Amino acid sequence: MAGKRVLIFAGGRIDLDVIKDIRADDVVIGADRGALFLVEQGIRPHLAVGDFDSVSPGELDKIKENSVELVACDPIDKDLTDTELAYDLALQKQPAEILMTGVIGTRLDHTLANVHMMLRGLQQQIRTDIWDKHNYITLTDSECLITERGYTYVSLLPLTPEVTGITLEGFLYPLENASLRIGQSLGVSNRLTGPQGIVRISSGLLLIMQSKD
Repeated sequence: MAGKRVLIFAGGRIDLDVIKDIRADDVVIGADRGALFLVEQGIRPHLAVGDFDSVSPGELDKIKENSVELVACDPIDKDLTDTELAYDLALQKQPAEILMTGVIGTRLDHTLANVHMMLRGLQQQIRTDIWDKHNYITLTDSECLITERGYTYVSLLPLTPEVTGITLEGFLYPLENASLRIGQSLGVSNRLTGPQGIVRISSGLLLIMQSKD
């Protein structure tokens, strides 16, 4: 699946504008209520996965009828969240990129778990991005091209205790060979000065968050 993308729609906050990003050759996975969202928007997911404890029996029937494949699991006897089940299946397809939406919501524990999940893709050299109307999040251990996407701010947050050698190009507040430690806010609320910027680091794991109010 070189060059291909897998899109995961989970059961958190999903904006209708997000579906405009779906390409004809994307593999689309719906996790639990995310599958219902896709079906209700007239999109046939290639795979619907989860315990489906957040949908009614009638809604589950609708998902079954309008999905290419459905993988259901027991809501009690499972160790993974629905989103991680979907992410595992996405990784198995070895795409160039995985994009997840509906993975940011009111449950902070689930949100943080989904952000941490991005590391597993990075370890397999598969880029993972999280996106919705207010946020676009990626993770890097080396260099990352940041594209203007209509968000106001770009914030840098360490995912490891320390990130070193941070150098920014194309940002309002440049950095040269800087370091960030967990708990510091130095990297919060920067801005791009043009259509693109580059983030480079020497060591560690760095979350790059484009956001707007």
